Amino acid sequence: MEINETALLLGVFTLYFFLAFVLPTVRVWYQTGKNPYVLPISDDAYGFVSRCMKLLIGGLFVYFTAKLFWTGMGKFIGALPGSGFRSVQSIGWSLLVVAILLTLTAQYQMGKSWRIGIDTHEKTDLVTNGLFAWSRNPIFLAMRVCLLALLLIQPNAVTLTFFCGGELVMQFQVRLEEAFLYDQHGERYTNYCATVGRWL
Repeated sequence: MEINETALLLGVFTLYFFLAFVLPTVRVWYQTGKNPYVLPISDDAYGFVSRCMKLLIGGLFVYFTAKLFWTGMGKFIGALPGSGFRSVQSIGWSLLVVAILLTLTAQYQMGKSWRIGIDTHEKTDLVTNGLFAWSRNPIFLAMRVCLLALLLIQPNAVTLTFFCGGELVMQFQVRLEEAFLYDQHGERYTNYCATVGRWL
């Protein structure tokens, strides 16, 4: 049962990664002729956050793969309270579905403005409609929900680390992006922030 669950999670997260990152990258690149993947390799704060984000995503796939093939791994990763409770896991699976749908919807609504990272060489439109009328960062919000869902489905020290690490990285990332958007859009972005919350 544990192997099947982990295999399903690996499949879902792989599909999520493809639909939420690979496919939009290809779409925007095709529409604009510009690569929307703009995570830097630098020694500043933004470069550090970018590396942490890559480690977070890569670490998730390492975790799923290791847990899939090492059936005894569960004994060494510190099960948390709630492990094995179907009601908790059901909530987690429901949240995972919601997170995926939110991500895909928000990316579609961003259109050609969608980027992975901060594009300092292009001025993109400020998107304020759809989900962005309710949250300034619906994609990052969905990613936070996604990590919470994983924690509920498989409550252990590793998934708790992913959740806490993801929270820290995304809190830094959104603030870097907000500073950039203010530089790009000025008063219009300030007015947007006054009416729409960072998360909700």
